[in-house]
Amino acid sequence: MHTLNDDQRAIFEATLDFAREHLAPHAVDWDQRKHFPVDVLAKAAEMGLGGIYVREEDGGSGLSRQDGVLIFEALATGCPSIAAYTSIHNMVAWMIDSYGSAEQRARWLPGLCSMRSLASYCLTEPGAGSDAARLSTRAVREGDEYVLTGVKQFISGAGAAQVYLVMARTGEDGPRGVSAFLVDRDDPGLSFGANEQKMGWNAQPTRQVILDGVRLPADRLLGREGEGFRMAMSGLNGGRLGIAACSVGGAKAALDGALGYLRDRHAFGGPLIRRDSLQFELADMATELEAARALLWRAAAALDAGAPEAAEQCAMAKRYATDAGFSVANRALQLHGGYGYLSEYGVEKIVRDLRVHQILEGTNEIMRVIVARGLVGAA
Repeated sequence: MHTLNDDQRAIFEATLDFAREHLAPHAVDWDQRKHFPVDVLAKAAEMGLGGIYVREEDGGSGLSRQDGVLIFEALATGCPSIAAYTSIHNMVAWMIDSYGSAEQRARWLPGLCSMRSLASYCLTEPGAGSDAARLSTRAVREGDEYVLTGVKQFISGAGAAQVYLVMARTGEDGPRGVSAFLVDRDDPGLSFGANEQKMGWNAQPTRQVILDGVRLPADRLLGREGEGFRMAMSGLNGGRLGIAACSVGGAKAALDGALGYLRDRHAFGGPLIRRDSLQFELADMATELEAARALLWRAAAALDAGAPEAAEQCAMAKRYATDAGFSVANRALQLHGGYGYLSEYGVEKIVRDLRVHQILEGTNEIMRVIVARGLVGAA
């Protein structure tokens, strides 16, 4: 399963080169300045990373989920925050390509694939996080238009993005009353809260998206009324793989940093890398990342194949890889000693960035719920 074909190897190496050249040298600076490098995202799009899963006839790269997890792991070795935003952007582009009409695909996808337009995914609300089916943002049909009113919380890219995929209630309570809409940044009534002050992910903005009577033509409905929640969950299966891959990539960078530090650091009569206890710790960290990668690849294959267990596999991979990634990065910081706590080594930023991966795209507690439901239903 883990043997890459020539095309995948080329994709992985090219993305690693991009991360080394365009992300890693600037990651700490972007974090400290809270700078969102949209110009670098445009460079990524030139490599086909703005529409990874979008069909080639719609301007995308037409790649598989297995290709995608390679890409996001490689990007995250340079900057987990930018890699994770790129995953979210691609989730929205895939949803438009998968569920949009020909007219919607023609209107929105060229800009998204080139990343001239960026995308945000708007599901979470101040009062509806893990229980997303309770969302209260409402879309009321008035003739040939919908009027959207509500607030979305923790929205990555908000304010900078041009396209907002918004889940809003058009019908009954619960998941069957939710629909999906495409909102443009320039639509009257759309505004944004202040940029959140966060522990990590500082290189991408996170703001409220406020819909105050946003009036949309009916052709902004994605799919049909009542299909929004199903679409949202389908999009999150792939999004969870992307975030899991970002955790593996970020943790791999932290592990590599610890290896370099222990080779160079001398104490107790020689290089620290020669001490058995530290070698054992490094071996455990590498093993945990490889296990996470194996689970991630298996889940990506299941999603590509449309396997009935794909949702559970994606939840398993997201839960394990994000837990393992944070743990490995945190231990890498410890192996640096006091230097790990300094920003110049970059590892403390990785720890802060990876912590949120255990929360977003469904908390890891919710991942356990999804897996458990699959087990109980099969029993």
